Amino acid sequence: MLEIKDLKVSFKVREGWLNAVSGLDLSISRGQSLGLIGESGCGKTVAMQTLLRLEPANARVSGEILLHSESESVDLLMLKAMGDEMRAIRWGTISMIFQEPMKAFSPVHTIGSQIMEALILHRIDDHKEAVSATVDLLRKVGISNPEQRFEEYPHQLSGGMRQRAMIAMALCCTPPILIADEPTTALDVTIQAQVLALIKSLQEEYGISLIFITHDLGVIAEVSDQVAVMYLGKLVEYCDVDTLFHDPLHPYTRALLESIPEISRPPLTELPAIDGSVPVPLNIGDGCGFYDRCINAQQGLCDIKTPEMIEHGAGHKVRCFLYGSTEETEVNP
Repeated sequence: MLEIKDLKVSFKVREGWLNAVSGLDLSISRGQSLGLIGESGCGKTVAMQTLLRLEPANARVSGEILLHSESESVDLLMLKAMGDEMRAIRWGTISMIFQEPMKAFSPVHTIGSQIMEALILHRIDDHKEAVSATVDLLRKVGISNPEQRFEEYPHQLSGGMRQRAMIAMALCCTPPILIADEPTTALDVTIQAQVLALIKSLQEEYGISLIFITHDLGVIAEVSDQVAVMYLGKLVEYCDVDTLFHDPLHPYTRALLESIPEISRPPLTELPAIDGSVPVPLNIGDGCGFYDRCINAQQGLCDIKTPEMIEHGAGHKVRCFLYGSTEETEVNP
């Protein structure tokens, strides 16, 4: 349904060009669940917001974002971000559950009016019918007393209710593609499990293609069919979810998995952690972005050459010189 080809997103700042996304290639099929993982600052959210053409005014975007339908294929980057065609696609075809609903919802409008606005824009002309559909949707996502919640403001709802309302807004037009940007990060474990179960049931009911962004590898194991690992704006590993947990290849992926707390560890054992942090992607030159933090780094190779994405086994792709990757012919701007 969706193909991302060589997507690059950069921001002009005083110090130069900040490369948030550097040549991303991804695709998602109908009904598929794709998990997108990586530390904060790896470009996950920026890449997905670009699908909706919500990139900031100072962004420079290149590549292709191809939206396929039975009749045609459209490159979203060729459409005006605030044009009628893109407005029809946004929420009508691709919608997003934002990371923090308290910021995503308007604080001066009721929950019901904000959800109803999208319904009226894309699906329903009659106001009374839109109100009824919104109340039914709030009930469907597990919000108690939806008639009352319809008239309430975001600050009057708990964190779990706001997240459910955000899911209701994202699904109000039953879009074929849903982006979930860390929808369970701010929730306690019990509510997190309820939200995940809700997203999975709605995905199965409507046949939605899901892109799930998260730091939680346990969540990835539960909701994803395929997994894409990002680091410093690049895809570094791509495979199915079982392969990711049983045969990870990239040193970064292995380090992420090793940092998961395990009940089998001896008491008082220090939790493994990845040294350092994701560097600021500003005026990045040649070399592997993970070089400074990698325990397998090869001086004279990883620090001066940029590895390309190669296939290492059926459907398993990795960007690392450990597996025969060669230098990319084009480096990031």
